[in-house]
Amino acid sequence: MQRFLFLAVMAIVCVTASYAATGEEEKLFNGKDLSNWDFVIDGNSVPADQVFSVQDGAIFIKGQPFGYMYTKKKYRNYTLNVEWSWVDEPSNSGIFVIIENTTNPFPNAIEIQLGAGNAGDFVCLGGSNLAEYKAPEGAARPRFPVVKKREPSSEKPTGEWNKAKIVVHEGTIIVYVNDVLQNVGANAVKEGHIGLQSEGKGINFRNVTLIPE
Repeated sequence: MQRFLFLAVMAIVCVTASYAATGEEEKLFNGKDLSNWDFVIDGNSVPADQVFSVQDGAIFIKGQPFGYMYTKKKYRNYTLNVEWSWVDEPSNSGIFVIIENTTNPFPNAIEIQLGAGNAGDFVCLGGSNLAEYKAPEGAARPRFPVVKKREPSSEKPTGEWNKAKIVVHEGTIIVYVNDVLQNVGANAVKEGHIGLQSEGKGINFRNVTLIPE
């Protein structure tokens, strides 16, 4: 059974990889300001610029209160590249893909977990789902179902930049963390916004780029 599942996952990876991202690269973050993004703050408790800002050419996200920034445009089939690093100590954050609706503070979306030690996990937010999630028999569905990453942590130490490569094709999501294949998931929703999360403590993002198919 394990061999069958492995072969099935690799078949998905190979098929999805055949849809090469050949379009012109789009910089979702221009290195200067956050004009391409909108913002959600839990309870609208503070102005967005107190949580999301640009410092030294990188996006700085404070981590509290909860919230996320999201692209003004929706995207369907693409390769997303994002680099991130922790400011003071490892904490929690995430990259959201296929955001169907921008509710407060957890949208209907799939989160690529960046929380320390778990980078590459999938988290189903806001009622979203992945075919790979199987609830334990007899257990109620949790609020945030998780599909665990495939390999041991491939994250770098605090202060170093990590790289996520996320391929999205017709709802299938493939995640590499520092060039290690960590997860594959299939979502019925195929198009949505892209987001970066505020949760925990300070985190920096840079080189946020997208190449469409």
